[in-house]
Amino acid sequence: MTAPAARERLAGHNRISTQALTSTACGVAADVLHVPVRDIRATWFDDAGLLALNLALPIPVPPLHRVAADPAAVAVLGGSVEDRVHRAKGEILERVVQLSGSRLSRVDIRVTGARVTGTGRAR
Repeated sequence: MTAPAARERLAGHNRISTQALTSTACGVAADVLHVPVRDIRATWFDDAGLLALNLALPIPVPPLHRVAADPAAVAVLGGSVEDRVHRAKGEILERVVQLSGSRLSRVDIRVTGARVTGTGRAR
């Protein structure tokens, strides 16, 4: 006995609502960038027939006194803001495509602010 054809295509349409895509994208971005999902805004636009995702969010940063005492504190969070956002774009794109099955062309991220994490004293 053979296994059924992988994902047999049946007539009809499947549609994923914009709200479902937005919730998925915000959840993925929250997980990747360690930002509360409530702080993330996602919008979609057409990019030559594909979906493009635009995210606006604050990003976690260490307290300045900690960075002054120990510059390695930046590395603990994954590097500079620019480095983290650059790496996050690819991961967010891959995960949203994998979860939703949608075809995305790109992810744009606008950092809207900084959220200081861990206000304890430097050690």
